[in-house]
Amino acid sequence: MSVERYQMLINGAWVDASDGERFDSFNPATGDVWATIPEATPQDVDQAVRAAEQALSGPWGQMTPTARGKCLAKLADLLAANSEAIGRIETTDTGKMFKETAWQATYIAEYLHFYAGAADKIQGETLPIDKPDMFVFTDREPIGVVAAVIPWNSQMFLSAVKIGPALAAGNTIVLKASEHASAPLLAFGRLVAEAGIPDGVINIVTGGPTCGTALTTHPLVAKIAFTGGPSAARYIVRNSAENFAEVSLELGGKSPFIVFDDADLESAVNGSVAGIFAATGQSCVAGSRLYLHEDIADAFLAKMIAIARNIRIGDPQADETEMGPLCTQGQMDHIEAQVALAVQEGGTVLTGGQRSEAGDLFFEPTIIDCPRHDMTIVDTELFGPVLAVHRFRTEDEVVALANDTKHGLAAGIFTRDSARSLRMSKRIKAGIIWVNTYRAISPIAAFGGMKSSGYGREAGLQAVYNYTRPKTVWMNLSDDPIANPFKPR
Repeated sequence: MSVERYQMLINGAWVDASDGERFDSFNPATGDVWATIPEATPQDVDQAVRAAEQALSGPWGQMTPTARGKCLAKLADLLAANSEAIGRIETTDTGKMFKETAWQATYIAEYLHFYAGAADKIQGETLPIDKPDMFVFTDREPIGVVAAVIPWNSQMFLSAVKIGPALAAGNTIVLKASEHASAPLLAFGRLVAEAGIPDGVINIVTGGPTCGTALTTHPLVAKIAFTGGPSAARYIVRNSAENFAEVSLELGGKSPFIVFDDADLESAVNGSVAGIFAATGQSCVAGSRLYLHEDIADAFLAKMIAIARNIRIGDPQADETEMGPLCTQGQMDHIEAQVALAVQEGGTVLTGGQRSEAGDLFFEPTIIDCPRHDMTIVDTELFGPVLAVHRFRTEDEVVALANDTKHGLAAGIFTRDSARSLRMSKRIKAGIIWVNTYRAISPIAAFGGMKSSGYGREAGLQAVYNYTRPKTVWMNLSDDPIANPFKPR
């Protein structure tokens, strides 16, 4: 098969790394090299950041918010029109199901449309100040150059929730694509100029840790928006101290999926299957901890195991496939080790638990009955199709179990009792609570976690304000001159 040769987007030009270095990108479904990607040098990153800094005071900075919104709207339309092509590339690069990547690209265009509409609605306020003859108001200004570090999973979504609010607020951005799968973001970059967005407003660099360090320590970067794991996040927070850049973090999760005895059993089973096995479990909000009321646990598991055993595993490009491969060998090694440790610690594999015959990076849908809550697998993010199951009797008991984690991104609650659902929503420590549904998203609703799952919010209007800095303006309305404070009275 032919190997695609990609370039980086810096100041409106498609360029190779300044030293010519490249790295290979593998198709997880086949193991074949299908693309080569530039390995950015610190000099390349510096050029990208300086291009973004220059664009702040160039045409982008001089455009009205309405005009910026129109550019975002055009970019959204182009993304929707090219959703199938970009979806094919993302599936080839990550192994994610084509049905999901193509749909996501189309729906993510709605995020850009949302922020296009928000661009000219970013407002300050007048203050009823306690000083006579003073008029005081606030304004919101763009922070500056944004460094966005994007992981390999859900690249288009995790890029859109940064690009949309950042550009709507008038910022410019440098995106670092994951070294594990850079191609979808580079394919998206081809639409930028066509949307009428000036050179330097959106830049895309590629590479590993050297690229990431150069970007997150750059003195001209004013904000870092990161999605990824906690160890890399700690490194990025330390890097931000170099120039006191603002930081937002969207990190991992180990989300509880709670099913009470009065829940609609079929709906809850389907929700749990989608919550853990969709995207091969490679989702930060995967419902990877299942808490079942004792009275319905056996019936629930019987239904779920039957579905899991019949999930069609295979080519993620094929319409009939229901679950594709993992993205990297590192994930496979981590998952196999954690499943083996769970069994060693007393867990029982109810279904799955090993590699699939579909290929080297395919792992079976796995459900593990966990008799103790202190097992390692309970609070370790696997980022794969592995579910840890627990039973509970009372509401207080399951609240304590669900909150017994360092994570706090999402939670699912299934019950017909509306009062209980409201109580649980208040008591569960997570940034997103889904009741009788799971993994629902919208550009209107904020997305983000607490505890080790990060801070800051993506999506919603709050995200726009997170990319601005408030400015307070005092105006003296009096005709009297200011008295000389050093002159004796």
